[in-house]
Amino acid sequence: MKNFLLLCVLSTVGLLLSACTSEPKEEPIGSVIERGLKTATDQALLMAKELENQEEKLPKSMKDGKLETSDYSWWCSGFFPGELWYLYEANPTPELKKYAELYTARVEKVKTITYSHDVGFMLNCSYGNGYRLTGNPKYKEVMIEGAHSLATRYNPQLGLMRSWDSDKQKWQYAVIIDNMMNLEFLMWAGRATGDSTFTQMAISHADKTMANHFRPDYSSYHVVSYDTLTAQPHIKQTHQGYADESAWVRGQAWALYGYTMMYREAKKQAYLEQANHIAQFLMNHPNMPADKIPYWDFDCPDIPHTVRDASAAAIMASALIELSQFNPNDFGKQCLNFAEQQIRSLTSPAYLATPGTNANFSIMHCTGHLPGNSEVDVPLSYADYYYVEALLRLRNVLNIGR
Repeated sequence: MKNFLLLCVLSTVGLLLSACTSEPKEEPIGSVIERGLKTATDQALLMAKELENQEEKLPKSMKDGKLETSDYSWWCSGFFPGELWYLYEANPTPELKKYAELYTARVEKVKTITYSHDVGFMLNCSYGNGYRLTGNPKYKEVMIEGAHSLATRYNPQLGLMRSWDSDKQKWQYAVIIDNMMNLEFLMWAGRATGDSTFTQMAISHADKTMANHFRPDYSSYHVVSYDTLTAQPHIKQTHQGYADESAWVRGQAWALYGYTMMYREAKKQAYLEQANHIAQFLMNHPNMPADKIPYWDFDCPDIPHTVRDASAAAIMASALIELSQFNPNDFGKQCLNFAEQQIRSLTSPAYLATPGTNANFSIMHCTGHLPGNSEVDVPLSYADYYYVEALLRLRNVLNIGR
């Protein structure tokens, strides 16, 4: 009897020790996604209500612990209304639709802007998502006018759309890697109007960027300036990164997203191959942290004692989820797995704000322009936008909650 009792005690102790030493169960990814969407919704509604009676104001970032806003003319103006449309898509409530419409209307004046290449960001994210979800003909009209405005920045002799008009002493015709993101708007305009000129502009810009912006390892320069007489690059720089030859991480994320999107839109195999190479560069980089939220520049000598850029992680995750669907093989699985790890990190307390904090933005620890001491370790409106987009894309790919 004593031996039997001793065996029972030892067995119980063994089970307890096993329970204590076993790895904690990983939260199901569906739960992670829904928790992220709920937090993003809570924060976005708090933001929407805070600015509701401040005419023309749109959230931009946080400065000195307080919300920093902009009007329609800032390049980020379309991200908050776009995020609201995504949240409405996830949970179509009258309240979310009301605020999505309210803040989208604040961006309408963008349709006449010809001084910025970011009209695609500004209108496609806001009016584009609104039109996709509601079919509102007014939204289509605004977008078509905006596409014509954006097209004025295209130089047919160079085959590229100009990014910056500033510093003409240094740059003759500056094109930044970020500009890849505005091509989706032109591709939409080509379909919506039946005018292939828009499509040709986007494809030419993507082709020339692919030829001139990338190094042999498929990292990208930030800025390439073209000689307006020879149409050849005369300067290659990384304006917002650590050094001209460094891999500024958000620039790499723009490149990944841009070529993934252009493959979807144009079905050119070269774009898929380019996106795959960029993805391999990013996912296999020796300076990518274990949590998959990259430092602001892969070549910053202060790593690991430097800031992260969670906005780049959100952009990467969204792009990798889409890219995984174009690669029905082990590489596609690798992309999806990497993106899932990024989503888990972004949805952890290290990066996802508690509702009512972080100036009512969702994602913390983003970096805008560190060399310019601008928007360093703060929330950014586009981080929230691409985070929510990534959550929805992952939910759709995994067929969760549908």
